This record gives sequence, structure tokens and C-alpha cells, in this order.
Amino acid sequence: MGRLDGKIALCTASAQGIGLATVLESLPRKAFVKEGARVIATDINISKLEQKVKDVPGIEAKMLNVADKDQVTSLVDQLDRVDILFNCAGIVPNGTILDCEEADWDQTMNINLKSMYFLCRAVLPKMVAQGSGSIVNMSSSVSNVKGAPMRFVYSVSKGGVSGLTKAIAADFVSKGIRCNCICPAAVETPSLQERINASPDPVKARAAFVQKVGRIGKPEEIAALAVYLASDESGYTTGQELVIDGGWGLA
Repeated sequence: MGRLDGKIALCTASAQGIGLATVLESLPRKAFVKEGARVIATDINISKLEQKVKDVPGIEAKMLNVADKDQVTSLVDQLDRVDILFNCAGIVPNGTILDCEEADWDQTMNINLKSMYFLCRAVLPKMVAQGSGSIVNMSSSVSNVKGAPMRFVYSVSKGGVSGLTKAIAADFVSKGIRCNCICPAAVETPSLQERINASPDPVKARAAFVQKVGRIGKPEEIAALAVYLASDESGYTTGQELVIDGGWGLA
């Protein structure tokens, strides 16, 4: 018996990094599909996603631009039920408020925060009708949890994710629906490597990340927490910001 047997999970940003680790198995930890869930894995890069999950039983790959309300609504309307929503899509812009143009602000808020509004609003009626559901949102330690230099608009957007999470949890706890968010520090993903490579000195940049927390987190470590929050094991947990940062917040 898997921890997610019989559940339907809708997941975003599933083609790489934390999103991919959460839908697929990464031994010794088991992710959504190996725990028995039927997984609707989505990404804007459908060709990459299809390549990653090809021939994996229990996973259906779907193209989804999470910032497009019509695409979100259309996809959710096709599903009979949604037991788990894993909101993982996001971008990590660099810079202070003085570097953040209005277009940068809008793009970050649309992808990191407004997309979660679209998805939560679309799935909640189904969850209410079912009388159950678990929403897991990807936030960050760089948010209302802790400040970090050169992460202005990212931090603001992720602080918004925490607020969205708590508000939904409070409004729907009596309906059997839980909503929590995960707040990681640096995690070894293609996105992180791209940011490191874009720095003037990638070796120095990586060393700076490691210096903060001792080591960089692994996607499967975040996926393990997502599985717990998606499962009935966390049935008494809602409205929480679960920090998983290797002790960075202690500094």
C-alpha cells in the first residue's frame, strides 16, 4: 500500500528540479507516483517533460502555462477530482528594488504568486465537493521567513505565497482541506546552476551558497516533505510554513 494510493495529484513545473523529483522516484525516497498517486504532471516545456516521464506508469504529461488562467481552468475542468495540488512553478530574479522594473515585478508575481491563485481557485471547488484535499505550495526561506541580498521581487512573491497558504488554510479547514507551504534554502536544481553560471565567478558563487548552509539541499529531500504533506500522515497539519534550509535560518 502506497501512502498516496487512490489519489490524483496535479503538479506544476514537473520537467526538472524539485518538481521532477516530487513526481518521480528518487531512491531511497519514494515520490508521488511510486506512492500510488495518479499524477498529472505539467510544465510549459512539454517536450522536456514528456522525455523525462516517458513510459512511466501513472504519470500523464500535460502542457501548462501556469500564468494563463484559461489554460489552468481548461486543464482542471478535465479532471474528475483533484486530491493533491503541488504548486511548484517559479522563477528567481536577481537584484534589489532599484533593479526591479515594473515588467520584472509583473512577470515574477504572475509566475510565482498569481499562478497559485489561479490553480487553487480552480481546484478548490472540486476539493470542497470531495470533502478533502491537500494543497502544497512551494515558497522559500527567502520570503517573510528570512531576508537575503539581491532577491527583492522573489522574496516579495514568496512572502505572498505564505500569506495565500495561510488564508486558504483558515478558510477551508472546516471543509477537510489542508494547505501548507515548503520553504527551502538553496537546492541543487538546474535553475540554481543557471544562476551560478551567470555570475562573474561561478566557482566563487557556488562556494558562497555552500558557506551559508554547509551544503546545498537535494531535490529529493524537498520531495520527501512534499509527499508527507500530500499524504494523510500530515492530516493534522495545515496553514504551516515548513522551513527546510539546512540550518541557514539559524545563522
